[in-house]
Amino acid sequence: MGCVGILTGGGDCPGLNAVIGAVVRKLNKGGVSVLGILDGWKGLIDGSVQELCLANTSEISPLGGTIIGTSRTNPYKNPEQSIPQIKQNLRKYCMDSIIVVGGDDTIGVASRLYDEEKIKVVAIPKTIDNDISATDFTFGFDTAVNTAMEAIDRVRTTAESHHRVIVVEVMGRHAGWIATYAGLAGSADVILVPEIEIDMDKVCEMLKQSRQRSSYHDYNMVVVSEGAVFKKGAYITQTEKTDEFGNVMLGGIADILCNEIEKRTGFETRKVVLGYLLRGGSPTASDRVLGIRYGIKAAELILSEQFGKMVALRGLDIIAVDIREGVQVLKTVDMNLYRAAEEFFKP
Repeated sequence: MGCVGILTGGGDCPGLNAVIGAVVRKLNKGGVSVLGILDGWKGLIDGSVQELCLANTSEISPLGGTIIGTSRTNPYKNPEQSIPQIKQNLRKYCMDSIIVVGGDDTIGVASRLYDEEKIKVVAIPKTIDNDISATDFTFGFDTAVNTAMEAIDRVRTTAESHHRVIVVEVMGRHAGWIATYAGLAGSADVILVPEIEIDMDKVCEMLKQSRQRSSYHDYNMVVVSEGAVFKKGAYITQTEKTDEFGNVMLGGIADILCNEIEKRTGFETRKVVLGYLLRGGSPTASDRVLGIRYGIKAAELILSEQFGKMVALRGLDIIAVDIREGVQVLKTVDMNLYRAAEEFFKP
């Protein structure tokens, strides 16, 4: 066996370095060398690699981000040029197979390369949004939820002191997992997610009723996913530009909510946009452990030559599933979980 490449694609995420460290340790023990492909698919197209070994990866699990960089490069944006370059660089660096760590866009590319080009790949699901199907949880999600929960706890004191409504905007393009978990943990009065269209009349009624239920509760906390939409509306975007996978840059829904809530209720309203704070910093213990377990399983699949697979968490077990399962269907919020959250804020 030649060497194995590993790349991290898409947005950065707490726990990526834990994965990298575990892959290197397991493969090196199996007598296999590892090359880090720099900056996602861009590095495989450009031929930018770095040798990874125990000496430069043994203590990286606590670190946020990714030591090999990442990008949103899409090889299938210009496949006539990019795909031959990928094949050429795989041969040049004697990479028999690659481990691809990413979300639905990155794993989608890996799936196509496996199916159409017969490139030997193993995928590891990564996203703070927790929206990849076939796995119970993705690493990075727990860190993002805890960061959001802490922010909600902190701004609550200002909301209470000034008798305000504070709208906390969190990440979540198509799925509201972060908003649901953080909002429930942070006792939000309203949680708004992409899975359910926003009805401003109902939102304002819920805010009014929460204040009526208790004379001590003269403030409100609203948590909203950046990808939530209003009835018969479209995504709220920062710009018309899209990334290489066609994703628009979201942001601004908290502004609209603030204006509408204040206009309709008379309650003084402010916003907090957490944005990239949710991606940054050291991973929680849960994300470190999950990342390490994913990395070990992916390395085992490489050593046993089980390609075209994605590692996944099912219950307490790390298993291998067909890579297509990870990208076939977007995993949206379980409505049973959302209904549990509604018990705390629904009139």
